[in-house]
Amino acid sequence: MLLLASAGAQASSITNVEFQSPALGRAWNYNVYLPTGYETSSLRYPVLYLLHGNDGHRNDWPVKGRIQATADALIASGDIPPAIIIMPDAGTTWFVDLKEKVETAFFADLIPQVQKRFRTLTGRDGRLVGGLSMGGYGAMRFALKYPEKFQAAALLSPAIYNPEPPATSSARFVKVFGSPDFDPAIWKAHNYPALWDEFLKKNIKVPMYINSGDDDDFMIESEATQFYALLRKNKQPAELRIVNGAHAWPVWESTIGDALKYIFQTVRRPEQ
Repeated sequence: MLLLASAGAQASSITNVEFQSPALGRAWNYNVYLPTGYETSSLRYPVLYLLHGNDGHRNDWPVKGRIQATADALIASGDIPPAIIIMPDAGTTWFVDLKEKVETAFFADLIPQVQKRFRTLTGRDGRLVGGLSMGGYGAMRFALKYPEKFQAAALLSPAIYNPEPPATSSARFVKVFGSPDFDPAIWKAHNYPALWDEFLKKNIKVPMYINSGDDDDFMIESEATQFYALLRKNKQPAELRIVNGAHAWPVWESTIGDALKYIFQTVRRPEQ
């Protein structure tokens, strides 16, 4: 079990939770960050679902991304409200119902389990989604496909390649978008152009923070700019950051704080 705690009384914590997912037909694990004071309060908190990259792990954000220290500092400074952060395992599923029914499980099993076990706000205005690379792709899809469920989204170096992933992308080799061989039609059926018209029809604004390193291994800076331009053209609220760096943890660890400050701007604060 991962257990990280800040110094001091009633400190924030990160722990592992395992539960049975009917949609997956197996146990599913996630890490949960609880803010300082959670254990002694009766408040309900906004919740961020934070997704890892391809072949990553629920411990990536706490260990490589130092999310606890960043969240603690932002909460202490008042830049974001006290919040719960959920970091689920997803392997190489890309958060779609192809290799496993992870998309279904996310909404049918994970969110209800979190709301039952922890004191979260349960409305759209108390729920956020974010992620890096594969997790950025997943967060983008969830925000576009289910805008009624998320107040805002953070997409860090999102693997949202349009029209297709580059030759070196893991999307081509994980046997999600076609098996045994990558199928461009399956990729296109699940990427944002296929979701765009229905998203616009719902007429729900979901502010999106999008970034990329300027030396991204997969040229995601151009993909991020293209998606940002589409959002702006359609009067969707968004922020774009192209920063120095590659497709690597120094980019994500150093920019997650900026992303959190943006996506938490309109979220409901903790309440009874």
